[in-house]
Amino acid sequence: MTEEFIIAGCLHNDPSAQRELYNRFSPKMLSVCYRFAQSREDAEDMLQEGFIKVFTQIHTFQNKGAFEGWIRRIIVHTCINFLKKYKKFNDSVDLAQAGFVYIKEETIPSIMQAKQVTECIRLLPLGYRTVLNLYAIEGYSHREISTMLDIEESTSRSQYTRAKAMLENILVKKNILEKPKAQFSWLAGIKK
Repeated sequence: MTEEFIIAGCLHNDPSAQRELYNRFSPKMLSVCYRFAQSREDAEDMLQEGFIKVFTQIHTFQNKGAFEGWIRRIIVHTCINFLKKYKKFNDSVDLAQAGFVYIKEETIPSIMQAKQVTECIRLLPLGYRTVLNLYAIEGYSHREISTMLDIEESTSRSQYTRAKAMLENILVKKNILEKPKAQFSWLAGIKK
C-alpha cells in the first residue's frame, strides 16, 4: 500500500489501512517511546496512546512535510504528556532507562560502541535524559522544551549541559572512550 492509500483508508476508519499504518511505523515509534520511558511497559503504553491520537487526528495531516515526521511529533508529545500525567518527569533527577538512539556511524567508531553509548544514556537521570532526547535527538529548541515540560528555558539549558557532562563521565568510567575531552568531538556535535 502506498502512503497516500494508507492515509485515505485511515481517514475512512478502514481497519486494514490502520493496521498497515501501525505495522509500518510502530517499530520506529516504539524506539522513540522507549527513549522516554522508564520501562518497556511504559513505552508500549506511550505507543498505544500515541497511535490512538494518530488515528483520531489523521484528518489534521496536511501533506506538508513527511508523514513519518508528523507521526513522530505526536508520539513525542504523547510521551511527554505520559511522563507528566504519571509524574514520571520532574526537575529533580530520578534514574531511568533511555531507549534506542540513532547515532551517526562516523561519529563513533563502531556499532558496538553505539550500543554501549545507548546503554550509558539509560543511566542518565530522567530529567537530563528527557531534555537530551528532546534537544539533541528530536531537534526541539530550549524554548519549545520549556513549554513542553513546564520548566524554565534556563532549566532546559542547564539540564542539557549537565546531561552531556554526565554522559561524558559515564563513557569515560566505562572505558568506552579514553580521553574525557579530546575524544568527545562527536558529543560537541550535539547541539549546544
